[in-house]
Amino acid sequence: MKLWIAAPAAWLMITCPAWAQDHQHDHHAPPAQQEEPAERQHDHEAPAAEPAETHNHNQMDHGEAPTDDHASMMANMRGLYGPYAMGRDASGTAWQPDASSHGGVHVHSGDWMLMGHAMLNGVYAWSDGPRGDEKAFLAGMIMGSARRDVGERGTLNFRAMLSPDPFMGANGYPLLFAAGESANGVDPLVDRQHPHDLFMELSASYSHRIGENSSVFIYGGLPGEPAFGPPAFMHRMSAMDSPEAPITHHWFDSTHITFGVLTAGVTHGDWKLEASQFRGREPDEDRFDIETGALDSTAVRVSWNPGENWSFQASWADINSPEALEPDEDEERWSVSGIYTRRIGEDGWWSATVAFSNKERSDGASLDALLAEAAWHPNEAWTVFARGEAIETDELGLIHHGPVEDVARLSAGVIHDWRINENAVFGVGALVQAHYASDALEPLYGGDPEGAMGFVRLKVG
Repeated sequence: MKLWIAAPAAWLMITCPAWAQDHQHDHHAPPAQQEEPAERQHDHEAPAAEPAETHNHNQMDHGEAPTDDHASMMANMRGLYGPYAMGRDASGTAWQPDASSHGGVHVHSGDWMLMGHAMLNGVYAWSDGPRGDEKAFLAGMIMGSARRDVGERGTLNFRAMLSPDPFMGANGYPLLFAAGESANGVDPLVDRQHPHDLFMELSASYSHRIGENSSVFIYGGLPGEPAFGPPAFMHRMSAMDSPEAPITHHWFDSTHITFGVLTAGVTHGDWKLEASQFRGREPDEDRFDIETGALDSTAVRVSWNPGENWSFQASWADINSPEALEPDEDEERWSVSGIYTRRIGEDGWWSATVAFSNKERSDGASLDALLAEAAWHPNEAWTVFARGEAIETDELGLIHHGPVEDVARLSAGVIHDWRINENAVFGVGALVQAHYASDALEPLYGGDPEGAMGFVRLKVG
């Protein structure tokens, strides 16, 4: 069926040329400790106390070889939650492949390492058909962190992340087949992506090594991200260059802004087991406040990185009353995903993610979601990206929670970057979208509508 071919098709669009180039340069093994693009939000252990000094961690992303001093500093850094390669850390406590890249402007001051990073997208979105719309908006994130050692075995980290999304307006931006949350607390948002809250993360964590390759850790956030799913979409290398949110967001990513979360876990070598207690209710329509409530939901995740290029996870969550408009409905979700990331040649990389999730609502609905996405960065200037998704949904018809329908979307785009200075990059990009509605939904959408986005991007750090 054409709907369920969409996701694998997008993955193959990118991975086939990347695979071919990868084999041409297979002798360039990607190091476990390498630099990270500015979009990554992670913080890393500082070496012994140094004078205040600023480092740019974006060199690999733009094809520059690291200096000997910088490579030595990177080699001494450990992961945030245990004694593993620092590239493994992703959003919240999630893992990605060790070969992934990180970025940010880092300043060492005494025992602390401070990191700052910003990524801002100015976007014009358009979609056709009876439910289509157009809008110009600003999206992105600004983040900072502070990290230090505690004794010989402990690592303490504080992290804050803010978003300009609330300034785009309460009804977000047009995104066909997207659904979830509300603009006014009364009506559901349909065919639009809701804005994220101003405070995307305010978190603290502490890890303690209990062996040469083992550790225990605790993480808390108001807001924060519980132990469910792959890394949030804006932090995956296969997705971070695209300005659009996935329509699978409310299967994989909607918990990444949780107003109240506590996670405890243990790492041992290439394995991690963790569990979270968190507030199940998604953020309300007031995007500027800090919300509170009981930690009434549970998540468990097991992660495995069998090699520096691979990362797998399986997770389960029991979520209490996630939707404000259906307060009597609970959800049980589970997800599995795999990420493959590696370098291509001297200064390129490619990354691909495949994920599946199911959510069972307490009203009896069982809804699946499939995602496949990839990004190819052959040199310092260009990045090509694509995504395919297919979902089962009952939120797009004339009746909210009506019949379950299959829909799918394909998108593909490209961005060209120019370096402004050592710490800033400016890019211009565009993407196109193809939507595939079920037979029952085609009259509402005027067939299979199309869409597009044009955007400019500023990355600092």
